[in-house]
Amino acid sequence: MKTSEAKKDLAGKNAVELQGELEALLKEQFGLRMQAATQQLTNNNRLRSTRRSIARVRTLLHQKKADRGTKA
Repeated sequence: MKTSEAKKDLAGKNAVELQGELEALLKEQFGLRMQAATQQLTNNNRLRSTRRSIARVRTLLHQKKADRGTKA
C-alpha cells in the first residue's frame, strides 16, 4: 500500500480504531526489534516504515483529540 493510500485509510478511522491500529503497530515494532537484536531481520526497512506508521497514527490521534476539544 502506498503512503498516500495509507494516510487516507487512517484518516477515515475514528479514535478507537486508531488506538487499535497503534497497539498493533507497537506490537509489530517490538517483534521487529527483537528480530533485529537476534540478527533474524532480513528487511531493515520494515522497522523504519513501522516507526513512521506509528508516528502517523499518533499524529492523527492527537489531531482528533484537539478537534474534539475545540468543538466542545
